[in-house]
Amino acid sequence: MIPAGGLSPDHTRWIHPPYPFFLPVKVLSRVFRGKFVAGLRRAFQQGELGFYGDQKALRSPKLFRALVRSLYRQDWVVYAKPPFGGPEYVLHYLARYTHRVAISNHRLVSFQNGQVTFLWRDYAHGNKKRKMTLTADEFLRRFLLHVLPKGFVRIRFFGFLANRRRATLLPLCRQLLPANPAPSSPCPASPQPPSSWSCPLCGGPMIIIERLTAEQLGLRAVDLRSFVDTS
Repeated sequence: MIPAGGLSPDHTRWIHPPYPFFLPVKVLSRVFRGKFVAGLRRAFQQGELGFYGDQKALRSPKLFRALVRSLYRQDWVVYAKPPFGGPEYVLHYLARYTHRVAISNHRLVSFQNGQVTFLWRDYAHGNKKRKMTLTADEFLRRFLLHVLPKGFVRIRFFGFLANRRRATLLPLCRQLLPANPAPSSPCPASPQPPSSWSCPLCGGPMIIIERLTAEQLGLRAVDLRSFVDTS
């Protein structure tokens, strides 16, 4: 979770971000693509990838490099949207995973003859509650999948929330936030088109969607001529 702003380097004021969002989605998708493909390359070089069935041919370094090159020719989609009910709902959602165990006691129905019966929610069929019975070994195996590995920290704090700086910086943030309110309109409003800009077909007002520079207009004209010449 990222705060919407931060302290200035001299700790004298709170700096609000210039935009009402954290990252541009298209830029984030390209960064994710680069990180993911870099991880694939590293795993391939270390022999951690397995290819079976129709994918056996990808064991060849040449074919694998060709696959990686093809990944860069596609736009990757990163799902990003504002929370449905506000930040407090996000905190409630995350708290279920950070401050609770894999299964609560009220979902356990019985333990008989070496088998555990518990309740689970079937989201694919009307969110109905159903019962599942597993052997004790299988139940423990699934439960231990949710146990953190040794040395892995569930929650890490950085910046003004770091453990050794929180006692000093957090009260300072609360003091500076009211003194530096966020700008009322972080993004400049788009200029309103003249009243004479109306659609020749429906008569409704026309809205500016994008402004192009002379260079962009020239590039689009070249693309259009290329399309006409080749079609």
